[in-house]
Amino acid sequence: MRSLFLYVALGSAVGGVSRFALATAIQSRAGTPFPLGTLVINVTGSLVLGFILRYALQTSAVSPELRALLTTGFCGGYTTFSTFSFETAAMLEEGGYQRAILYVLASVVLSLLAVFLGFAAADAVAAARRTV
Repeated sequence: MRSLFLYVALGSAVGGVSRFALATAIQSRAGTPFPLGTLVINVTGSLVLGFILRYALQTSAVSPELRALLTTGFCGGYTTFSTFSFETAAMLEEGGYQRAILYVLASVVLSLLAVFLGFAAADAVAAARRTV
């Protein structure tokens, strides 16, 4: 079990650096305020996670260590959106259309609300620091 943490840590480091490098390169070349770099990361991460999990769960060719490195590690460091996409796709494939729709709507709406809550909290802390 302890070795799995090392595989996840290594994959996370590579995924995070890859995300930063690719998103920065794409965004700097795009010349638009639209978050194209992030969109590309989210879509490619979803593609990679979908492929790895589907293949790994259908064959014994991928060890648990390699699966942890590539999925939780690399894809988790690269983008957590890939996990969201995979879970939604799995619900849809199982016929859980209502659950999938609820999950998508709740994830998007609640995450956006959480970002705005984070904005408000940061503004309040910054304002309090200015008065001290």
